[in-house]
Amino acid sequence: MEKISSVMEDRRRKAEQLQKMGVNLYPSGYRSDTTVADAVDRYGSLDEGSLEKSDKTVKMAGRITAWRDFGKAAFIHIKDATGRIQVYVRKDRVDDTAFKIFKLMDMGDMIGITGKPFRTKTGELTILAEGLSLLGKAMRPLPEKWHGLTDVETRYRQRYVDLIVNDQVRKVFQLRSHIVQGIRDFFIQKDFLEVETPMMQPIPGGATARPFKTFHNALNMDLYLRVAPELYLKRLVVGGLERVFEINRNFRNEGISIKHNPEFTMLEFYMAYATYEDLMALNEELFPQLLDMVFHDLVIEYQGQQIDFTPPWQRISLFDSLRRIGGVEEGVLSRKEEAVAFATQEGIPIADREGHGQVLMKLFDHLVEPKLIRPTFVTGYPTEVSPLSRRNEENPEVTDRFELFIGGREIANGFSELNDPVDQRKRFESQVALREAGDQEALFMDEDYINALEYGMPPTAGEGIGIDRVVMLLTDSPSIRDVILFPHMRKK
Repeated sequence: MEKISSVMEDRRRKAEQLQKMGVNLYPSGYRSDTTVADAVDRYGSLDEGSLEKSDKTVKMAGRITAWRDFGKAAFIHIKDATGRIQVYVRKDRVDDTAFKIFKLMDMGDMIGITGKPFRTKTGELTILAEGLSLLGKAMRPLPEKWHGLTDVETRYRQRYVDLIVNDQVRKVFQLRSHIVQGIRDFFIQKDFLEVETPMMQPIPGGATARPFKTFHNALNMDLYLRVAPELYLKRLVVGGLERVFEINRNFRNEGISIKHNPEFTMLEFYMAYATYEDLMALNEELFPQLLDMVFHDLVIEYQGQQIDFTPPWQRISLFDSLRRIGGVEEGVLSRKEEAVAFATQEGIPIADREGHGQVLMKLFDHLVEPKLIRPTFVTGYPTEVSPLSRRNEENPEVTDRFELFIGGREIANGFSELNDPVDQRKRFESQVALREAGDQEALFMDEDYINALEYGMPPTAGEGIGIDRVVMLLTDSPSIRDVILFPHMRKK
């Protein structure tokens, strides 16, 4: 701490000297004509002789990230959004005032450079400065050169520094943007309409999750940050918008882990006249297209495990997965008492209010999910834990629903939608009973949504895909915090 304080004090003294010279520490704007990537593209393949013959001058801007000082000359590296390049500053090539300003600059300062490209004796493409200007004074030092910003918690808390010093972090978030755009393009090409639905809702719905609650003063009413956009998107299907999607934030007042952040990005989409089987086929088309865009390959490595995305993907029912992968005996699947006893034996806490289906889901999460590495559709979820899903016609105890697992994590949840208003009311009533018994994740009664269903919703299928988890997969990131620019953290 003392070392940083002394460095900052030195920078303050330099800043005062610059101001006495009439230098604006934070000038307005700077019109560069060349990025680092532009310079490398234009001059990177030219030899020393060709560069000497060229009379081209470039005007660039960036942050100083390296500095080797030789008194009357210095080599620095500047970094912009596209890359890093070396700059050679000599006292005899810039005017006296500019060189004095340069000598009062520090690592981390923003600098504008005008100069000509050349090659050093080692062959490195370099800009010989003919003019320079201070564009922004950094009062805090960057992390130590060779070690960078390595403390994980500091990286998450100070993402702005993390992005400055860790090039790989920048690449992750640049790739995230491309992935989201690729998803958006895919659905637009499929004739889906992108829409926006309320973030603040009078009744939170669309997922069994604990909501964040707020209060609107002018309306004198409670509002909730949405846990999912589902019920609003399905209202749009009722209204005749037969293919809709939304990429936006959800908020759930739950724990934080490598898989969970209180706010996260979801894609939700709905197709009229489709079934959950159509959605599974759509996934087998979407993901290979994303992988081709990013890797030009359908086989990737995630955290040391090779994952092949070549369709068709594995499909297994929830009950079969518990039998074959989880090693669960038949009595556990058919009787709640045995399921509770088995879960207790496995160290899984079970509340008295939880039904048989909820117990089985906890067993699945514990015994099966971590083992589903290659893309796997798990189907046939109990109706009890699927309050918005259509019952299976052959077995009404389960629903026409699937979840997609890749790399041992849930990536997507989709189902044929329940469009029977009578059945939906009964499901809501069951959820309300759970909420009254203490389950804070259970759904609320939503009379307006039932009212919408009474106007008639066509046979529809819908799905939610966790964007953050998809980005984790495609960037080989172990934690959701690695793919969210500003993840939530505990107070220091």
